[in-house]
Amino acid sequence: MASSGVSNVENLPPHILRSISKEVIALTQEPPEGIKVYMNHDDITDVQATINGPEGTPYSGGEFRIKLVLGKDFPAAPPKGYFLTKIFHPNVSSNGEICVNALKKDWNPKLGLKHIFLVIKCLMIEPNPESALNEEAGKLLLDNFEEFAQRATLMTEIHAKPQQPSSPSNSVKKAKICKEKKKALKRL
Repeated sequence: MASSGVSNVENLPPHILRSISKEVIALTQEPPEGIKVYMNHDDITDVQATINGPEGTPYSGGEFRIKLVLGKDFPAAPPKGYFLTKIFHPNVSSNGEICVNALKKDWNPKLGLKHIFLVIKCLMIEPNPESALNEEAGKLLLDNFEEFAQRATLMTEIHAKPQQPSSPSNSVKKAKICKEKKKALKRL
């Protein structure tokens, strides 16, 4: 797993690093349903996970990579959350930043990283268009759910669906289909 670029390992006290390491190890061994947590041995402050798109949502069938960046003031200050996988969602900016109260005003260090992952998964089920970072997605969600769902599903198919091993001829077909989907997305 690649490092996030800026490490905060040297900025956090040893007891905080031990606590983070213990929690991340526990989450890798017993992850919440539909969430797989990855241990970054080089930088424990770079916590990454894959969330399976919840059934019954436009994200169903997708695998969404996210990361939590634990800053130098963690756990007094909340981590920053990012989707590394492109997603069409009102509460996710174009650079992947996640806007959810658990990472802002409702942050409580006692709730832990597992709680944050679960809140992000719930946000995929129940977006909050009133605090939209992606205004277009927020407006579509409020005004035309069908169009919102179509865009979100298309983005999921293009960016979040696991790639299946295939023969060279199937690869050409899939590349063509993907190109057509991207063109359709630009038209929307």
